[in-house]
Amino acid sequence: MSTYTRRQLSDAPFLAAASGAAPARRPVWFMRQAGRSLPEYRELRAGIGMLQSCFDPELVCEITLQPVRRHGVDAAILFSDIVVPLKAAGIDLDIVPGVGPVVTSPVRTAADIQALPRLRPEEVGAVTDGVRLLVGELGQTPLIGFAGAPFTLASYLVEGGPSKHHERTKAMMHGDPASWHTLLGVLTDITIVFLRAQLDAGVDAVQLFDSWAGALSLADYRRYVLPHSERVFAEVADAGVPRIHFGVGTGELLGAMGEAGADVVGVDWRVPLTEAARRVGPGKALQGNLDPSVLFAGRPVVEAEARRIADEADSAVAMGAAGHIFNLGHGVLPETDPGVLTALVELVHEL
Repeated sequence: MSTYTRRQLSDAPFLAAASGAAPARRPVWFMRQAGRSLPEYRELRAGIGMLQSCFDPELVCEITLQPVRRHGVDAAILFSDIVVPLKAAGIDLDIVPGVGPVVTSPVRTAADIQALPRLRPEEVGAVTDGVRLLVGELGQTPLIGFAGAPFTLASYLVEGGPSKHHERTKAMMHGDPASWHTLLGVLTDITIVFLRAQLDAGVDAVQLFDSWAGALSLADYRRYVLPHSERVFAEVADAGVPRIHFGVGTGELLGAMGEAGADVVGVDWRVPLTEAARRVGPGKALQGNLDPSVLFAGRPVVEAEARRIADEADSAVAMGAAGHIFNLGHGVLPETDPGVLTALVELVHEL
């Protein structure tokens, strides 16, 4: 790890809850809090492609700051995308509006895997420049860096883009496990370089997004995915910052995801926090888990659901969870009223 002197933010509620200490208030932030739900974001990004935005340090800084200013959340999350390190390494892909990441030449054979480039830290210099700008601007608000987990990156590369059934990914996994593990080894290396670059630049926590892991059975997750995610978390442990693990539809995998080495396990809305605490086991904090769609149901409903989640979280802590960070069970939906999010932050801080 670098000689970077990390900001002293031990009083920050987000970092306290993530590390098992008692926060001054219940911390809250939202996945995709910087994005399409904010008019100032849409205005700033008008005519600028997603990947172009992710490699512009000033834009990265400003977009990351927008929800902190507007909502008063307890953490900023770096504005980026999970395919940024793949693009930086030289893989030909783009983020197509309305579709998502599309890979020009999908990775289907051992030769394709052999030809994959590796990532050098200097290739994500624009991202780390953005982090350094943010560290200077955020004051006492922690900054979360992030990366896509090896399995989710592999799924995009093998399928060539987003997939409902991940059939080509699973076919390689089961049909050619040697190539599969080689591919995930390469992607694990890329993920580690990307996270360490962010840590060297000054992020205060990291989150690993395994967006598509919910497509797997527990047995397949343990055999084909867990060892690689474990290596990511092990390689950034010496930074001494909270590490968060999150996936969508991963209720059946929560125990195994907790074993991967994170300090905080994210929970989507399908599993109550008390049940998540039982599955994950004691000693780890939980993050979540309001259904993003509830934000459209009117403020009385949002308030009732937020109170229910806070009560569940308190019960989870009584069961041995190290703490609770209030969040959604997935990202903020684009049509969400920003005012509802601001009111939700105020409510959570009162709870």
